[in-house]
Amino acid sequence: MRLTPLLLSVAIAASASAARANESAYTDRDLDACKTLSEASEEGESVSLQCAGYKGLPVYFKEGDLRQSIAYGPVSKAYIDEAFETFGPFNHTGTKIEWRLGAKGTPVATIVRWFVADPETTGEADSKTGQLLVVSTVATKDNPTSCVVGYVDALENKDANTLARAVADDEAAGFACGVSEPQWHGKRGKLAGEPSRTLPGAAEE
Repeated sequence: MRLTPLLLSVAIAASASAARANESAYTDRDLDACKTLSEASEEGESVSLQCAGYKGLPVYFKEGDLRQSIAYGPVSKAYIDEAFETFGPFNHTGTKIEWRLGAKGTPVATIVRWFVADPETTGEADSKTGQLLVVSTVATKDNPTSCVVGYVDALENKDANTLARAVADDEAAGFACGVSEPQWHGKRGKLAGEPSRTLPGAAEE
């Protein structure tokens, strides 16, 4: 069958799109297998850990005051020591990490599910918990920073995983930590906690 110029252009575009499509790889975070970098109990329990990620890439996990923060890849010492991106309410992260891989199989972003408490019902029998997909960049040797790119409310969006992958694929590569502002994507419900960010060289939010 001979393709018309229009059909031919559509076929070429579809082929190019397929070639550019990112894929996912998955790892599970095991805190018991992580290396402890620091811990303290003077002003509440806190810990900083280095864990193993996709193909040996480091995953930096922190917890303090019942709130967690994660960074990915070979981040700088300043980011290991000072960066903390979380939510205002108490929260914890899921153990599974989805790594979005670029054309050469190199991780360009991660997606992790966060569970965020409702501050109005925390501690009550009917307390509620929000679920958010958090998209983050992956540090490289040339750019040793890792930070949040965007948020998707997993309870309010039926296509939450697809939406989060689109954010990872479209926005992570050009995102500048400490300069670019992470955004909410799709619908945002009342259980989506307010983000809190502290990054080296950036104003605390």
